[in-house]
Amino acid sequence: MGDNPATVSLFWPPWRVDVSLNLVLIVALAAFVLGYAALRGIALLRELPRRASRWRALQQERATVGLLLQAWGHQLGGRFVRAQGAAREAIARLQAADRDTVPYADALWVLAHLTAAESAQQLGQREQRDAWLAAATDATRARGAPEAREGALLRAAEWAIEARDPAEAARWLAELPQGAARRIQAVRLRLRLAQLRHDSRAALDMARLLAKHRAFSPEAVRTVLRGLWIEALRDARDEESLSAVWRSLQGDERRDPTRALALLSHVERLAAEGLFDATGPVPRAVDEAIRTAWAGYDTLTDADRLRAVALVEPWLTRLDAAWLPRLEEAQQRNPSDAGLQYLAGQAYRTRGLWGKAQTLLQQAVRGLDDRDLRRRCWCALAELAEQRGDEAAAGHAWKQAALT
Repeated sequence: MGDNPATVSLFWPPWRVDVSLNLVLIVALAAFVLGYAALRGIALLRELPRRASRWRALQQERATVGLLLQAWGHQLGGRFVRAQGAAREAIARLQAADRDTVPYADALWVLAHLTAAESAQQLGQREQRDAWLAAATDATRARGAPEAREGALLRAAEWAIEARDPAEAARWLAELPQGAARRIQAVRLRLRLAQLRHDSRAALDMARLLAKHRAFSPEAVRTVLRGLWIEALRDARDEESLSAVWRSLQGDERRDPTRALALLSHVERLAAEGLFDATGPVPRAVDEAIRTAWAGYDTLTDADRLRAVALVEPWLTRLDAAWLPRLEEAQQRNPSDAGLQYLAGQAYRTRGLWGKAQTLLQQAVRGLDDRDLRRRCWCALAELAEQRGDEAAAGHAWKQAALT
């Protein structure tokens, strides 16, 4: 540039101006810099209102979040009145602010109202709680925060269950979207709702679903499922419901002899109340329960074995012919088992094999520890003696039965 002799001639008739090329380049560069700076300055000036609005919205959001955190802190510390006051102030700020300018306005709205409702719940202010809860679960106001609204619905359902209001709890749970209704917390609430309604079948289904999601420990799963199944069994009052309860068993549960004994005991109670036909064909559920109890006989305790014998005996006359060989084989395999001796002896007696029946019943009556079974055994021996015409033996047996 120091040795550049070039010039730029500018003609504006009748004038002519000769300018150094270097000066032209410098002036052009300076004009560009000044023009760019001016444009940027104008842009920044035009941006100032929007930046000011964003700053005010940010300050509003920070203040609202701070109040909400303060409300949560007071609530966790048991200061429910202060928590309610902080939540009220946060709600007032949200109402005064422009919804479109505050980030996460919908989520803050739901959480503030839910916090206020939580405090009202603890203070026993039911009407105020319901008003705040209605605002928190408003689908229009909470459209930008569906997860927070679902949490409010679950909390409302839980409060209704605690208040023992199944209709209200069911209404809140029904508002959950399909995806949220399958979550563990929702299923837990449905389990509690079913228990509140005394709907054992539905509670059992919910418990199985929770077990599938591993919401319980293995030991808790077994305990809960067994307890709910027993409740469902107690609610069964006819053959159809009994079959449904038995079919609800899954996997190893279907092979549990103690559950089979529970079903047979319930059938015995229903028959005693006249709610179950004790003379017709063996229902399928009862037949399967007898087979299950028989298959697991060796795993039962001594008391449960005698209970199994007492429960199976009334069905001997209606079981198919294949049961006699099974009883005979089991008794021969365990010749010292008094319960099997008694059961096999009664099976022989019902089929007219009186000699075999008397032998086994005489052995059983000396080893049975259960008074009811021993009395029934003496009664069976007395009837066999009467059929033989042995009055002395029959009298002795009836006397022993009366004294047992």
